[in-house]
Amino acid sequence: MSTFTQAGTFLVQSLGSFYLAVVMLRFLLQLSHADFYNPISQFLVKATHLPSKPLRKLFPTYRHFDLASIVLALLCQWLVIQLTASINGLGMMNILSALAWGAVGAIYLVLNLYLYGLLIVIIVSWVAPQSNHPALTLLNQLIRPVMAPFQRIIPPLGGLDLSPIFMFLVINMLQIFVHGAARSLQVPSGLVPGI
Repeated sequence: MSTFTQAGTFLVQSLGSFYLAVVMLRFLLQLSHADFYNPISQFLVKATHLPSKPLRKLFPTYRHFDLASIVLALLCQWLVIQLTASINGLGMMNILSALAWGAVGAIYLVLNLYLYGLLIVIIVSWVAPQSNHPALTLLNQLIRPVMAPFQRIIPPLGGLDLSPIFMFLVINMLQIFVHGAARSLQVPSGLVPGI
């Protein structure tokens, strides 16, 4: 692989992964009823507004489930996969395979967002528990609905909340299943953002 091929692949994968994370965060924040007026929410909406506008006419939002963002994420995945394949001389990819690989990559990215978001929330709760930074507010709004079932099952013990440990275990188990799905779909290494 030449230097230009490696640089092009890195650039496409990095920018594609970043934009995919933006699209998936918009989907998750709308799903979790996050504060729309938070500056980070405003950034996510503005960054995804133009490409998702025509999709919203075809795929309207049902309650808080933003189907247009899911479709945009899959289209973004397909575009990044195709560009990466073209840069590496692989030609046109099968669109159905690319969309299936993209769905697996998007699911894995969402699991990583929850995993690292939970880690950040835990660390900040120890270091600066009174912090009201907009990013931390959104992370709490994103993670709280997912943490609620774990907190109902495992109540705090003497002021110590053990539910994040079990959430980590569940996320890691889900990542194992997603890796299995990626293997069964024969996802090529380094081609799909999020994996």
